[in-house]
Amino acid sequence: MAHDPLLTYRTLVTHFTDFLTVAIHTILHERNIYPRTSFLSARKYNYAVRQSRHPKVCEWINDAIAAVETELLKSAVDRVAVVIYTKDLKPTERYMFDVSRFPAVDPTDLDTRLERRGENGDPVPIVPLADMDEQFRATMGKLTGCRGVLKPLPEGCTFTVAIELKSEGQPPVGHPQPWMPVQPELSETSGEKHTRNTVHPVRAVAAGELVFESWIEQAVDAT
Repeated sequence: MAHDPLLTYRTLVTHFTDFLTVAIHTILHERNIYPRTSFLSARKYNYAVRQSRHPKVCEWINDAIAAVETELLKSAVDRVAVVIYTKDLKPTERYMFDVSRFPAVDPTDLDTRLERRGENGDPVPIVPLADMDEQFRATMGKLTGCRGVLKPLPEGCTFTVAIELKSEGQPPVGHPQPWMPVQPELSETSGEKHTRNTVHPVRAVAAGELVFESWIEQAVDAT
């Protein structure tokens, strides 16, 4: 019987960022950010998914995921967000992935096997990768059906990827700078009008050390 490879924090982050890559492509397809004809059919986690076939879109997503991975390996991230903006750059939807319950691992232990302890101090078996894939597959099913519960987006929307750091996290700096500070909230006040959020739960994932929650925030204009 084949055994899963050792699960380290680095491999856990890799599994999550692989999932996040697929999730972003799915969101772009389901929300019609790009023409549906620009996506090809693929399979991931034994589930039918869509992937953009535009090289520049794929390159941008891969670069964004690499930047997210760098911060996750520092155990510095509370949440990852895929934010959709209207053509006048107002945030209208946020797809939130709360990773605040990921293990906090020292940089010297990124490649050390993760081991959980039960209440009596005995080791707890690591969750097989197949169980992680099952959780990812269920989450993808929810994301694929998101257009059924969300109002249509206006024409000309675009998107970005953002991170919310833990309170003790240091802002990522460097050149070239992959991150811009301050993520606008969906909730804004402007004169007599304000924007509030409708929240749509997606899924809470719990597969051993891979624990995160996801939901969608959609802006709703009101007077």
